[in-house]
Amino acid sequence: MPSIDETTIENPKPTINNTLTDSYGRAIRDLRVSLTDRCNFRCFYCLPSTKPTLNQKANILTFEELAEICAIFVELGIEKIRLTGGEPLLRKNIDRLIATLSDLKRPQSENESRRLKDLALTTNGYLFPPMAENLKAAGLDRITLSLDSLKRERFEKITEVDALDKVFESIEAARRVGLAPIKVNAVIVRGWNEDEIVDFARFAREQDVKMRFIEFMPLDSDGDWKREQVVPGREMFAAIDAVYPLELVESSRGNETSWKYRFKDGAPGEIGIIAPVTEMFCGACSRIRLTADGQIRTCLFSRVEYDLRDELRRGANRAEIAGFIRAAVNKKEPRHYINDSEFAPASRSMSFIGG
Repeated sequence: MPSIDETTIENPKPTINNTLTDSYGRAIRDLRVSLTDRCNFRCFYCLPSTKPTLNQKANILTFEELAEICAIFVELGIEKIRLTGGEPLLRKNIDRLIATLSDLKRPQSENESRRLKDLALTTNGYLFPPMAENLKAAGLDRITLSLDSLKRERFEKITEVDALDKVFESIEAARRVGLAPIKVNAVIVRGWNEDEIVDFARFAREQDVKMRFIEFMPLDSDGDWKREQVVPGREMFAAIDAVYPLELVESSRGNETSWKYRFKDGAPGEIGIIAPVTEMFCGACSRIRLTADGQIRTCLFSRVEYDLRDELRRGANRAEIAGFIRAAVNKKEPRHYINDSEFAPASRSMSFIGG
C-alpha cells in the first residue's frame, strides 16, 4: 500500500477566482447532502438504539430548499453530489428530488459550462430493491451500499436488523437497472469483523463490485470509539494481498478518499482502502457537507457548523447564499486532529452528519 500524503497545509494559498476554493487552495468539487438523520438500522459505530433522532420535521430542509441550495453549489463549481443520511430512502418521494437534481447535469445556459457530473446515493439497501428502477429513471448515476458482515447473525448484531439478504438483493437490483459501478462499503472494526477482510475481497471478485474497506472513525453516537479497535489500512491491504495479490489502479487517489486496487490475476471487482485515521488524506480533500437540518460542515470532525437553513429561510437571495457558502468553505480546517493529544470528537455523530 503506497504512502499517503499527510500534508497538513500550514500555509494558506490564495483563493482561486470563480471557483469554490478554501483558504488552503483546495478546490471543493464534492458535496455530501444528508436527507435525514433517521435510520432503520442501528449500527453501533453510527446510531445505537439508545440515541433517538434529534431533528424535528420543521427543521429538516424541504426538497425545494435542497434543490435551490444544490443548484447554487453547482453554480459555484460542485461536480459531484452524494445523497446520504441516516438512511436517505426513508424520505418519501426521493425520486422527485433526484429528478430535480439530475437537471443540474445540463448547463443552465448556452454560456454556462458548469454542471453536475455525478449524482450518487449511499443506502443500507433495506428499501432499495423495489425503488431501484424509479431511482435510475429519475437520473441517479451510482449507488453505494453498506455491508459490514457477510454472516447473517453478525450482520444482525452490528445493525440490529436481520436484513443481510436485503443487501444482496440490492446489489442485484442495482446491476439489473444499470446503476454501475456498484460500490460496497464495509467499516472494519477490530473484534467485530476484521476476520472477514479476505471474505469481502472474495465477494468483490465473485460479484464484480467495488469493495471499500473503511477504518473505524470516532463518529459513533455513544462516544465509545477506541484506537485499539482501528484496523489500519495497511493491515487490511496486507491481508488481502497475501491471498489475492493486488496492483494499484493508475488513477488511484487524487482527491478521492481511497487507494484503489485491481486483482493481479485479472479477476473482476476492485478493492478500495480508506484510511483516514492512520494515514490522513486531508491535503487533497475536495468535500463539503450539508446536514439534513441545513448546516454546512466543512469536515466530518468539525466542532463548528454554519447555518445555511436560517440564511435561506430569512429570504436571502442567490448571491447572498453563494456568499455565505463561500465564507463557510473559506473556514474549512486544514486537516482533522484525530491523532493529536487534544482531539475532541465531532459535534455530531455520523448519523447526523451524513457519510
